[in-house]
Amino acid sequence: MTADNTTAHDRQDRQDRFERGMDVLARIDGEAGKNVMSALADVSPELAHQIAAWGFAEIYSRPALPPRDRQLLTLGMLTALGGCEPQLEVHVNAALNVGLTPQEIVEALLHAAAYCGFPKAINATLAAKRVFAERGLLPVRDDAAADPR
Repeated sequence: MTADNTTAHDRQDRQDRFERGMDVLARIDGEAGKNVMSALADVSPELAHQIAAWGFAEIYSRPALPPRDRQLLTLGMLTALGGCEPQLEVHVNAALNVGLTPQEIVEALLHAAAYCGFPKAINATLAAKRVFAERGLLPVRDDAAADPR
């Protein structure tokens, strides 16, 4: 045991969870996730570790919900919280990475307006628009709005 009372096994388990989490993070969030981890590395490496080891290795990797559904939930929760636009951009990228279409993302954020209010839905939609623009996915066509019925 070391001075902080951790065993070699504890340290290896911690490292294994981190590595599993980083694999999940890379698959879901891609470059945006790596950028978040890099941004935290010099100021709070423990927060970065917990995002990977707990958030992704323990939560995102659970089999009961597919990644697509997890991203829809995450978009809704970040919209409801408000003030999370940088995180929304990361998760809009992730939503696209796991198979959601821009139209589905926009529809989810429109749906959020009924529960979260227009200001939060607008902010979330503008965050999504920035991601769509970066990925060359604008304009997003809303076939339902184009139908005058």
